[in-house]
Amino acid sequence: MITDVEAATPALCRLQLGSELRTLRIAAGLKAAQVCRRLIWSPSKLTRLETGENAAVEPAEVMALCEIYEASPETRALLQGYAAVTKTKRDWWQSAEYRPIIRPGFKAFLGLESTATVLQTYEAEFVPGLLQTEAYVRVIHERAHEGLSADDVDKLVTVRTTRQEVLHRTTPPLKYTAILNEAVLRRTVGSPALMRDQLGHIIAMVEARPNVRIQVVPFKAGAHSGMNGKFSVLQFPERAALKPLVYLENLADAWVIRQDDAIERYEDAFADLSALAAGPQESLSMIKTAIKEHS
Repeated sequence: MITDVEAATPALCRLQLGSELRTLRIAAGLKAAQVCRRLIWSPSKLTRLETGENAAVEPAEVMALCEIYEASPETRALLQGYAAVTKTKRDWWQSAEYRPIIRPGFKAFLGLESTATVLQTYEAEFVPGLLQTEAYVRVIHERAHEGLSADDVDKLVTVRTTRQEVLHRTTPPLKYTAILNEAVLRRTVGSPALMRDQLGHIIAMVEARPNVRIQVVPFKAGAHSGMNGKFSVLQFPERAALKPLVYLENLADAWVIRQDDAIERYEDAFADLSALAAGPQESLSMIKTAIKEHS
């Protein structure tokens, strides 16, 4: 539970609010459909509220739920404080400049990432976003989003580079582990010179940031538990009482997984990949070798 609500980010307040409202509903023995009928809400409205996906939350709606759940006066005041923060503050990705170009699923992820204390990522195709250079980002977006205007590509590049500030965050600090398929090192994105710069940037980040850890799954490792595609597992501050979540994305969509059994499968998969991959020092040696081969 957040103790200093006014100092908390809107993203953390939305997540904490949603988690506690869901806990209250379950404790009251109510199904989501029952609550929606009483308030004449659509099911999706309550779902967005409980999963922290709304940009802002109306305090009056929170109070209506607290009334149904018979929440204590102390809990009502706390949840109203969470809602007030979401109304008075804005996360950077909710600005009018970026809102039209960021998919809803990725907006949800940005809120999670800005709050998480642990982020574990497996990437099979390209350098993870938090480690990409601006030139690498631009090539990826120009190829993946053909037809976008140059201005929109510039905005997407800015979104990616701004997002990387979480690696320098101190409250709470983010422990970041990325496991890469060896193909990420070998594939030439843009040009050999761009790749040398990109791979050199990864090495520099690992050497400069003790909270950043990189491992590489070599081709010789054969089949492994990440072959169904990339994924990210997020963990949150203990005080927030939020369960770990999994983030997935593909060409058409992005979404967050919250089911306990599915999350456990991804946590196990990441642990298996970490055991199978080269260790951190050997992985850095593999990256340095790849730099030489991009000639």
